[in-house]
Amino acid sequence: MMSKSFKKVMAIRGMNDILPAESWRWEQLESILKAWLAQYGYANVRTPILEETRLFARGIGEVTDIVEKEMYTFRMSEDTEQLTMRPEFTAGIIRAAIEHNITYERPQRLFSIGQVFRHERPQKGRYRQFHQVSIEALGFNGPDIDAEQIIMLARLWKILGLKDIHLELNSLGQIEERKAHREALIKHLEAHIDILDDDGKRRMYSNPLRVLDTKNPAMQEMANNAPKLFDFLGEASKAHFQEICTRLEQAGIAYTVNPRLVRGLDYYNLTVFEWVTGSLGAQATVCGGGRYDGLCELLGGKPTPAVGFAIGLERLLLLMELSAQQQAPSETDIYIIHQGEMASRRALQIAELCRDEGWRVLTHAGSSAFKNQFKRADSSGAKIALVLGESEIQDGTIGIKPLRTDNGMMSEQMTVAQENIITVLQQRI
Repeated sequence: MMSKSFKKVMAIRGMNDILPAESWRWEQLESILKAWLAQYGYANVRTPILEETRLFARGIGEVTDIVEKEMYTFRMSEDTEQLTMRPEFTAGIIRAAIEHNITYERPQRLFSIGQVFRHERPQKGRYRQFHQVSIEALGFNGPDIDAEQIIMLARLWKILGLKDIHLELNSLGQIEERKAHREALIKHLEAHIDILDDDGKRRMYSNPLRVLDTKNPAMQEMANNAPKLFDFLGEASKAHFQEICTRLEQAGIAYTVNPRLVRGLDYYNLTVFEWVTGSLGAQATVCGGGRYDGLCELLGGKPTPAVGFAIGLERLLLLMELSAQQQAPSETDIYIIHQGEMASRRALQIAELCRDEGWRVLTHAGSSAFKNQFKRADSSGAKIALVLGESEIQDGTIGIKPLRTDNGMMSEQMTVAQENIITVLQQRI
């Protein structure tokens, strides 16, 4: 009796496969990012994808969109802790820094690259499983590190050849300054309660600053006329912000002060910034970050100043694609063509000798006509094909056929002794 056919399993909506035709772009970008971060002294830290839910509720803020609507949260059983797949990196990195006391001897510059998870409506550049590089500088309390992080981002855009990307900057001040502003803001919102949408009314008392970040057109004028946090800043907060601005101007980095820029996470203080683009439609923010001096203490650690940012890799790749800044690499340097059992065995030996030199080598698998093997060798992007047939095995020779020259045209084949193949290839690759 035949069993019922199995229904084909598809990837979960918003969680995408990255196939070889695209993965090379990710590898190139990740290589660039790691080299760029090494220039500024950032070391890699790798934290678990799963953390206790209360870490994010406490660190990100219980009345943020992320915690309220977007986290993937579950329990294994009734008597276990609630767990969440990380929706961002910073809270987990701070948890690791506290747990392992890594700032005890000196400040730390850290980064992570990997997947994060949010249950959002999938659209171009915005997915439920997406990738970030997250950069955190822990133990630095001056405006110099804030400015350095923004300047290092300007360098990255230059490395990647991105032009349609600009900086927006703001200061959220310190806790007491925010409290005074919060009171004034709540009064302003209460006076305009008739035009607030459901989110605005819900957040009016729990997180009024986030009401100003509304995308609702009917609330824009009200938000524009709301009390400005900057007007409530004390001298120290203003001086911190002004020093950042001075350093950016000295570095030749243009910026716009955006008093409504608050970011979507509760842990920020003083500096907040975003790099935005007009090339990706609604998904304008490519990178965002700022200072979060109170987060370590909030999560049970010692008071530790901190500043950092995150970049969405999907959006960065879209920008690079628009700028045509990536070129697909070849599959291999050398493709070995062979025919006959003895030639097949010898091809494997020669392939290993070539790999000892650091070259990428593909040995044709299976048996097929020379013509078909040459087609596969050419499509692989290899610079050179090595050819072994029955006559080459008898003579102890091997054919070398350059597949590409500077002008991309094919050139003539030559034959050399097998024992000399590495020496000859060293002169050609």
